[in-house]
Amino acid sequence: MPHKLFTPFTAGDIVMKNRVVMAPLTRNRADDDDGEVSDLHVEYYRQRAGAGLIVTEATQISPEGKGYIQTPGIQTEAQADAWRKVTDAVHAEGGRIVVQLWHVGRISHVSLQPDGQEPVAPSAIPAGVKTFTAKGFEETSTPRALKLDEIPRLIEDYRQAARMADRAGFDGVEVHGANGYLLDQFLKSGSNHREDAYGGSVENRARLLLEVVQAVTEELGGGRVGLRLSPFSPANGASDDNPMETFSYAIRELNRFGLAYLHMIEGATGGSRELDEGHSIAALRKLFDGAYMANNGYDRDMAIEAVESGAADLVAFGRPFIANPDLVTRLERDAPLNEGERETYYGGGARGYTDYPALKSA
Repeated sequence: MPHKLFTPFTAGDIVMKNRVVMAPLTRNRADDDDGEVSDLHVEYYRQRAGAGLIVTEATQISPEGKGYIQTPGIQTEAQADAWRKVTDAVHAEGGRIVVQLWHVGRISHVSLQPDGQEPVAPSAIPAGVKTFTAKGFEETSTPRALKLDEIPRLIEDYRQAARMADRAGFDGVEVHGANGYLLDQFLKSGSNHREDAYGGSVENRARLLLEVVQAVTEELGGGRVGLRLSPFSPANGASDDNPMETFSYAIRELNRFGLAYLHMIEGATGGSRELDEGHSIAALRKLFDGAYMANNGYDRDMAIEAVESGAADLVAFGRPFIANPDLVTRLERDAPLNEGERETYYGGGARGYTDYPALKSA
């Protein structure tokens, strides 16, 4: 009998051949001027189509949503048509793929913004972290607070991105509500000091997230939409006074949209899985009615155990997919894994991107 991790699963409208998910991985290889992906991306994602589901690298919904050089977009027809080659290649290999919709909020730099404008955020509070610009790593710029009358336009940017994702042939989208980016900045009290309908109470801080999810599900149907959250992660300067209260409310409210899945980072993004006393991923997961995707530092044994025990329906792997295009086969056979080459993780060309050997040729 195969382990349950390697058996088919359906999340909403997305039918997967196994429960191993390729997590979103920023690799900084898109055209910096037009935000389009290239034939290099087609090959990279095609090689990894053995995953039950691929979640693409985070992809900005608007020029204002960009926070790093050479990250792709999904706001124009040209960008969608470039992505179409990726989705066609993944589908030809029997894979499934969703695009992660991204707005970085304050995690940006004036050099990356249209006309050198200030990045936008819920409040004009600097993140105090670095981002990746044409000059290398630079301190993020101080943002300006979004005006109340700008928020409908922002929600429409998400709706348009969902429409373009459909044009591009994606099986669905994952709304990025994690890791200290815009939607997480609104949710968490540390970055949201607003005094209007989008700040203060947990209901107000969760409002933008819920309105974005509503717009995207209206466009695609809930069964083609997933959401990523990071309740306890301090990534990109994120902090919240009471994450259990904040995320319990948000997750309960999400149930009305019939989402395909909820994707949660368990602990600190790319770091410790340890949680403070009183903080519980299991308690939050219980509040969600749909499929649950676990993420953060999983190895083969942890993933098998999580799915067998019912703690997770799907398990997302990040860095192991960089160096192991055939990760699912390797996990299934308990075969050794290639080591990733860190210096080629961000930026560059084919080296360290599409040249990792598969098992049969290794």
